[in-house]
Amino acid sequence: MVDSLKKPGFEEIRPGIKVPAQETLLTPRFYTTDFDEMSRMDISVNEDELRAILEEFRADYNRHHFVRDSEFEQSWDRIDGETRRLFVEFLERSCTAEFSGFLLYKELGRRLKDKSPVLAECFNLMSRDEARHAGFLNKALSDFNLSLDLGFLTKSRKYTFFKPKFIFYATYLSEKIGYWRYITIYRHLEAHPEDRIYPIFRWFENWCQDENRHGDFFDAIMKSQPQMLNDWKARLWCRFFLLSVFATMYLNDVQRKDFYASIGLDAREYDKYVIEKTNETAGRVFPVMLDVENPEFYERLEVCVKNNEKLSAIANSNTPKFLQFFQKLPYYVSNAWQILRLYFTKPIDAEATRYVVR
Repeated sequence: MVDSLKKPGFEEIRPGIKVPAQETLLTPRFYTTDFDEMSRMDISVNEDELRAILEEFRADYNRHHFVRDSEFEQSWDRIDGETRRLFVEFLERSCTAEFSGFLLYKELGRRLKDKSPVLAECFNLMSRDEARHAGFLNKALSDFNLSLDLGFLTKSRKYTFFKPKFIFYATYLSEKIGYWRYITIYRHLEAHPEDRIYPIFRWFENWCQDENRHGDFFDAIMKSQPQMLNDWKARLWCRFFLLSVFATMYLNDVQRKDFYASIGLDAREYDKYVIEKTNETAGRVFPVMLDVENPEFYERLEVCVKNNEKLSAIANSNTPKFLQFFQKLPYYVSNAWQILRLYFTKPIDAEATRYVVR
C-alpha cells in the first residue's frame, strides 16, 4: 500500500501514472518548426565540422552508460515529505525536457532524411541520446511509485512553433545550460558524497557530455548559417533567448531551493555559477553575451522571485478566481517590467571579447 507520505500531493491518471505538471511559462515546452525551410539549408560552409560531430555521435560513447546498478534496489521512503515532492518534480521536469528533445530531434531526422542526410543522421542519433535520458529519468520516478505516460504526454502537450533559427538558439542554450547544470551538481556531489541522496547523480558526468556534444552540433549548424549570427536582428534575438533561459532557470530553481539544499547546494549560488559559465560558452558562437556581473541583473530577478511568491499566495487563497486576476495583475506587470529592463541593459560584445571556456 502506498501512503500519502510516499506520494505527497500528486494526482494520478491511473495507479502509478502521474498527471503531468500543469503547463506554465516556466515549464519545459514541446517544439515544432518549419521542416521545409530547414531542409533547404546549405551547410557546405561548415560541413567538415558537422561530419566530425556526426562521427562522434556514431561512436556512441554512452551506449553502455545508462544501466541501473544494485544501489537503486532499495526502498527510498527515507526521502519523504517536501524533499520527496521536490525531488519528484525535479525528475519529472528533467524527463519532460529530455523527452521534448527526443520528439523534436526524431521528427527532424525523419523529415530531413532525403534532403540533408548528414543533418538527418545527427538528429536521429541525438534523439537516441535523449530517449535514453528520458527513459532513465522515468525509471527513477518509478522508485517513488510514479512514472510518466510519455505517449499521453506526446498527445496532450501543446507544441510551440519556432522558426529554424529560433530552434537553434533555444536548443543550443538548452543543451549547454544542461551541461553546466549536470556537471556542477556532479562535481559538488563528488566532493561531498554525503549529500548524494539518490544514486542517479553518479551518472551525471557522462550524461552531461551528451548535452555538450549536442550543443556543439547546434554551434556548428549556426556557424554554417552565418546570417543567423551576424546582423542586428541576430544580436537582439540572442539577447532574448539568453535572458529567457537564464531567467526561467533562476525563477524555477529559487522556487525549489529546498531541493537544492537537500543535496547541499545553495540554489542562488548554483544558478549564478551555471549562468556565468553558460553565458561564457554562448559567447563562443553568439554575437552578444549578457552582462550578468551587473548587480542589477540579479536584483531585478529577485524582484520577480518576490512577485512570484505573492502570485502563488494569491492563487492558493480563497479569493474568487475572477478577483484573483485583478490581485495578480500588478505583479504580472512588475515581472514584465523587470525583464524588459534587463533586456535593454547593455550587453557585452562577444565578437570583440571571445571567452576561453575553462
